[in-house]
Amino acid sequence: MARILLAEDDSSMRHFLGMALGRAGHEVIPCRNGLEALGVLEDDRGIELLLTDIVMPGMDGIELSQKAMALREDIKVMFITGFAAVAIGNRNAKNTGARVLSKPFHLKDLVSQVGDLLAA
Repeated sequence: MARILLAEDDSSMRHFLGMALGRAGHEVIPCRNGLEALGVLEDDRGIELLLTDIVMPGMDGIELSQKAMALREDIKVMFITGFAAVAIGNRNAKNTGARVLSKPFHLKDLVSQVGDLLAA
């Protein structure tokens, strides 16, 4: 399965997302924010998917995705976000091929969409 970098500032959400993706067979590297995730991306070229919240302190998910794609053109991106930031995410998704999953969502939907994105 895939190596997934998960950037989510909410610890409970990060835990549940990581657990669901791990149970689906993926290796998940959890990060508390965009700055931490960027450090992992700079050191680890084996990341296949960046799964990131859009609204985070320090560095938001859109900036993180742009830096990730500058480091690795082949990385896939999926945003997870609350309704307030969906318009921002959809604009970025059009330009990058990223997907947007709006909160709240069922963990089965997340796993399914991650699988679809990785297979694309």
